[in-house]
Amino acid sequence: MSTVETSAGARAARRASRRPRVQHLITADEHSLTDLQILLTTLPLCAVGRVFIEVPDADHIGTVSAPARMTVTWLPRKRRDGVRRAAGVALTRAAVAWADEMLCDESEGALRTEVVLLGDYVSTADIAEHLTRRLEIDAAAIRTPARYGIARF
Repeated sequence: MSTVETSAGARAARRASRRPRVQHLITADEHSLTDLQILLTTLPLCAVGRVFIEVPDADHIGTVSAPARMTVTWLPRKRRDGVRRAAGVALTRAAVAWADEMLCDESEGALRTEVVLLGDYVSTADIAEHLTRRLEIDAAAIRTPARYGIARF
């Protein structure tokens, strides 16, 4: 084996070791912002994934400190046309749509998925059920508030 092949292999190994191995899906609402901020501070700086936060209207959009590779999306219930959605609808739709598009199977080399659902009970239950039944995400990878008593699916 030549020196060029060895150094190319070493570079590839270094790149692979820097790639994320876990992606995160995190949901919250206006009642769980403190829990969300605490959670985000515990993630590594190189964490990747998506955070969806549902709030009553655009006036409730604020700032959260998330790792640079985490995308934060605020979801106001009150739409531009003045119509207000029920609590949890926007959060469920966004999380399920993102999961359907972005979460791939956990085969060799695929990212492992960790999910934390901090939104209201109905959206949390709906998202957890979709992830476990339709996308076959391991229920052990999904955390929900203990007060919801959501059984593993």
